[in-house]
Order: sequence, then structure tokens, then C-alpha cells
Amino acid sequence: MTHAIKQTLRPIVLFGLSIGLIALGACRPMPETIVYVVLSPTPVTTVPPTQETPIVAQANRLPTHTPTPTSTETLTPTPTELPPLYPTSTGINIQVAEQVFEFGRMYWLEPNSQIWVLTVDSEGAGRWFVYLDTFVEGEPETDPSLIAPMGMIQPERGFGKLWRENPEVRQALGWALSPEFGYISRYEYHPKGNVVDGAFVADYGYHILFSFNSEAFRFDEKTSTWRLN
Repeated sequence: MTHAIKQTLRPIVLFGLSIGLIALGACRPMPETIVYVVLSPTPVTTVPPTQETPIVAQANRLPTHTPTPTSTETLTPTPTELPPLYPTSTGINIQVAEQVFEFGRMYWLEPNSQIWVLTVDSEGAGRWFVYLDTFVEGEPETDPSLIAPMGMIQPERGFGKLWRENPEVRQALGWALSPEFGYISRYEYHPKGNVVDGAFVADYGYHILFSFNSEAFRFDEKTSTWRLN
């Protein structure tokens, strides 16, 4: 893989999917649930994790004792202790397009118009690159001068534009082995981080996306890698 493609954006959360997939993220106070969705794959860019500003919940205020009917004493309310607030995992169904290549595959995620490129390093694992989909209706969908080998396909539209305009991507993926097809996928974002002085400090999380054949792919933001989950 060349230097250019290695300088990819370390994603967020999509859906920090940087889900911006889209990024997608969520926070849950107890007992209510408050959900944040951050949607943040055509040049390679990385989404750093974002730090969520914690929500300060209004504490329930209870009297120190129960007054009698004749009491005229002024009651002093005291706040009760509330559990700390942590981001929670987010899961939604999204529109996805998928195409399988000689040495990897591409995914298009509708919420943030990203193209995710997966290259294979070993069985069930490899590197993950995120691009913006810059295809505009009316642009050429293919290049007639590029003739695919027998049994292979030139990718079209957004996948094709990215593949044609980035020699590193084309070399890393090879030719397409299947047509592009769309479907509804389950998408999840799992945030990571720590609570420091009562505030949640976000770190790199990971995404889960399901293939057309219901394979669960896990995408790690910190390492920009994927693996079958």
C-alpha cells in the first residue's frame, strides 16, 4: 500500500460509521437515555474521536424529613446522588451498497455518503480506509477505455469514480468480482473512553456493519483495521 492511501482518515464516529456513519454515537444518563448520532467512505481522511460534553442532569431534591400537619419549619432540600453518565452503544438500520473485488471490497453508507474500502491482509482481516463519495449524477459512470478481464467487472458510479481516480485503490482492490448491490444493514457504533473528574473523555471506538450475507465486520478506529467479528 502506498504512502497516499496510508494517510487515511482514522474514522470516527460514524455513524466519531467519528456512523459528521456517519458519525453515530450515543450517551445515556440514568435512568433516561439520551442518544447522540455523529455521522462523519473520495480522498482518504480520518476522523479523530470527539469528546462528548457530559450532560448535567437535574438531581431529584428530597426533603430532609416528612413534616407534620402543624409544622411551620422551613424544609431544606438535599440533592440525591446520581450515577455518572456514559455514552452507550448505538444501533440502527441503514442503507448500504456493497461490491466484492479481487482483493477486498467496498461499502457505501447512505447516512454520511462515505465509501469504506477494505483490503485483505490475512483471512478475515485487513486494513480499512474511508473516503467521501463525490460522484454526482450526470458524471460518467464507467470508463469505456478500461476493459475488464474475462469474468470481472469495472465498478460503476461512486465506487467506479473512486476506483478510477485513485490508482492506489485500484491496485489494492483489483477488479470487481460482483455487481454493486444495495440492501439494509444493521449498523452499530461502540464508543470507548474514560471518566475523568466526573466527565467522560472519548477515545477511539469501533463500528459493526453487516454484509449482504450477514457477516459481521468490525472496524477499529484506533488501528484503521477491520476483521470478521
